[in-house]
Order: sequence, then C-alpha cells, then structure tokens
Amino acid sequence: METDNPAPADTPRTPPAPAAPVPAPLPERAAPRDPGSGPTLREPAAPGPDAPPPTGPRGYGAVFAVPEFRAVFAAHLLSLLGVVVSELALTVLVYDLTGSPLLSALTFALGLLPYMIGGTLFAGVADRYPARRVLVVCDLLCAACVAVMLVPATPVAGLLALRCLVAAIAPVFTGTRMAALTDILGEGDLYVLGRSLLRIVSQSAMLIGFGAGGVLLTVLSPRGAITVTVVTFLCSAALLRFGTRDRPARSATGDGGGTLLKESLSGARLVLGDRRVRALMLLFWLPPMFVVAPEALAAPYADAIGASPAALGLLLCAMAVGHIGAELFVGSALSPRNRSRIVLPVAAVGLLPLLVYVVRPGLPLALAALALAGAGAAYVIGLDQWFVDAVPQELRGRAMTLLTAGLMTVQGLGMALAGLAAEFFPVHQVVAGSGIIGTVCTLLLVAEVRRTAPGRMSDTEGRDGADRHVTSR
Repeated sequence: METDNPAPADTPRTPPAPAAPVPAPLPERAAPRDPGSGPTLREPAAPGPDAPPPTGPRGYGAVFAVPEFRAVFAAHLLSLLGVVVSELALTVLVYDLTGSPLLSALTFALGLLPYMIGGTLFAGVADRYPARRVLVVCDLLCAACVAVMLVPATPVAGLLALRCLVAAIAPVFTGTRMAALTDILGEGDLYVLGRSLLRIVSQSAMLIGFGAGGVLLTVLSPRGAITVTVVTFLCSAALLRFGTRDRPARSATGDGGGTLLKESLSGARLVLGDRRVRALMLLFWLPPMFVVAPEALAAPYADAIGASPAALGLLLCAMAVGHIGAELFVGSALSPRNRSRIVLPVAAVGLLPLLVYVVRPGLPLALAALALAGAGAAYVIGLDQWFVDAVPQELRGRAMTLLTAGLMTVQGLGMALAGLAAEFFPVHQVVAGSGIIGTVCTLLLVAEVRRTAPGRMSDTEGRDGADRHVTSR
C-alpha cells in the first residue's frame, strides 16, 4: 500500500523517538560531485545481497532479477489495486447510504487529508522497528480497517473514520518501503529504477483500478467489491512476510524509551533542518502541487468546451499516460549520469505545457499539453538518487515517510486551491495561471538546489543554525 501518487497504495507508516537530549544535526557526508551542474553522481552503493551479478540483466530487467524486489513489486501491485477499487466502492456505498454528494466526495478527500498527520506523527516507526515487521503490520491493520467497513452495522461516520485511519497508515508504509528498497537494491541505479517501477505501477493502477472497480460494481454490491481489498491487503502482507528478509531497525533507539511522537517530530526537524535535503524535498513537492490543476478542473473544462463524458475520461488519463511513457524512456534509455543531468532542466520547464490553456484549447491540443506535462515528471528519477545520497541511513525511513506525506498533502492542497480559484476565474485561465506561477516557483527552487549542491556550500551552510552545536544522540 503506497502513495507516490494515488491514495494509499504507493504509501504508508509510523515511527518512535528517544527521550534523550535535543537530537544532533544530520551527520556529515562525503561530498559527491555536484549533480546540479551536470557531472556524475557518486558511485552507486553496493546492491543488496540478493542483487544480480554485474554480468546479469541490465536496466529494469536487473531490478526484477532481485527476488526480494519481485515480492515487494507484487505486494505493491495487489494492495494498490485493492485500494483504488475500495475507494470507488466506498464512495458508492456512502452515497447509497446517505444520498449526499458531499459525503460521497468526502471519502476521496479523506484519502489525502490524513497523510501529513500520519507521516509527521508516526514517521519514527519507519526507522525504529524492522522494516519487514512495519510493512506487514501496516498491511494487517489496513485489512482489519477495511474488514470493519464490511459490517452492515458500521455507520457512515465509522466508514469515514476508518478511511482516515487507512490513509494515516499509508505514508508510514510507503516511507518504510522506500527506505527498505535501499537495503534490497542498494543505494545506486537499481534503487532508482526500482522506485521508478513502483511509480509506474501507481500511475497504471489508477487507470486500471478505476476501470476494474467499475466492472466489479456491475456484478457485486459495494461491500462485495470492498471485500476484494481485504484479500489484497492480506496477500500483500503474506508476500512481504515470506518474500523479504528480516533486517534490523535502522535506529538503535527502539529500546531506548523515547516516545514515538518525540522521535517522529525530532526526525522531521532534522530532515527539514538540512538545507540540501529540504531543497530536494521541495523539488519533489512543488511541481505536483501545480500540475494537478487541470485534473482537478477536468470536469468543468470538458463542460466549457462542450466535450463528451468520454472526452472527460481522456482528459483525466492523458497526464498519467505521458508520465508512464516518459518514465519508461528515461529509466531504460538514459544512463545514470544523463538522468542526473536532466533533473533541473526538466523540472524547470515541466509546467510550461499548461500555458496552452491560455487559448482555451480544444480536446486534441489539451490532451497533448497534458501528456507533455505528465512527461515532465520524469525528472523525479534522477532526483531519487540525489535524495538518497543526501539523507543519512539512520534518518532514511523518517525522511521518506515525510516525503510521501508531504507529496500527497500538497497535491490535495493544489486541487483545493485550483477549485477555489475557478470560483472567480474561468477554468482555462486558472490552469494557465497554475503553469505560470508554478514555473516561477520551480525556477526559484531550482536555483536553491543548485546552490546547495555538494561542494558549493560549506558544512555549516548545510544546516540551520539551531542544529549546528547539538550533542549527538
């Protein structure tokens, strides 16, 4: 169950904290060559123990050659499809019970709102406990929550509360899994391609899952369709339990007695207090916040140009299709060095296709613009490597949980702001404005990422002043 993009599928999980003094600044790291200006990244770290030998398959094939990754991949696919189906079925169920469009729509919103809460307050779980245990427990908890939804006596308020709980678990699960991939695949190119595959699955599952959910609802009741999700979570838990190795926790504080909340908040402070990590995390967050505007306003835009319901479906799918195609190309056709070189240029121009909306384009031109905007997300492949290079191993679980939670939160915020703006301005102007404002903000952020590139700032410049003279834990 994760959330790189969809609700709880490419997402999840929770952390604790030591009762010690104020935590120390991020540990010093050897400076790799400057990625912001085009040179190579550091040499990839050694892959996990089950990784294939250098003479084996290359590219995505090399990732699938790792047995543990195959288990993680299958578990992700199952839980993600289950989550998408359950979201659709739960929306229909709530509408059937209440007749309220607002409450029905709220079931989708509740898939995004709890992300930041769960990702901030429970992030410590990802580092404090063994990753396999965290992943399996998260899947079992989600299966239990969904199972309670099946009980006819469960009130609508209970259904929405359970939806919130599943969404709060999601970032802990996803962050833990992202960090665990560095143990399974190493910290180099295999990790980057593994993350890319999971993102591609997330995008594809949104397209396939809603279609499959619609088909299921023609032959099953909403609760019957939700039952599928219970099965997928249980299968995911089994795959992770028996298909991955048991490794020790990253942080040694699990036995120390600090509270989970304290550990989670201190981890967030350490991660966000590092100037380089903070800049990279914002580069993950900022473009998606603006690129969601055309998706959020697809229905009113289709109505404005007189498009059919089928055309609305195309408008909602175009960006995902562009993202999948670009990610596959960049991951398979470009070397790690070239993937690093395109990060900042592609991020800087990725929102420019939305400017086409200034002329209120018809369906063909709008679809082309959305596909190009989706393709702009390919910069994230190289950014994954920069991020894992910048974050110390003992903070990796918390950093990736916070990254996931923030990504889902800013996308929800971006949708809400786009909808609010559309109350006062024509839809096509709102989308074009998102492209303009987003591009300006991204350019400023790109400049900050360049300034914080290893070798361009002193050790003390990398951390906020409050973190410079703290005793190590």
